[in-house]
Amino acid sequence: MKVLLVCSGGMSSAIVVKAIENEAKKTGVDILVKAIGTGQYEDEVREGWDAVLVAPQVRHRLDTFKKTAEELGIPIAVITPQGYSPMGGSRVIDEIKKLI
Repeated sequence: MKVLLVCSGGMSSAIVVKAIENEAKKTGVDILVKAIGTGQYEDEVREGWDAVLVAPQVRHRLDTFKKTAEELGIPIAVITPQGYSPMGGSRVIDEIKKLI
């Protein structure tokens, strides 16, 4: 599965992406996660993603992101603050499974 992670600038999300990838490896989940900044969203979301996750720090923009995701038929959700950490990989994997 392909998951797009939208955050403020892509820096802190790199840590979350690594946590998700590590957990996926441990549990045998085949996943590709890409972190992007909000300015890249409109172009990138059109590239065939299975789900969109929004970082807690940009959740105030969810309605904007949701409009495009819904037009494209892509499920979208905000990552819980507990999942948005180096130790949150398993929580985010669970969120992705529920979302998809």
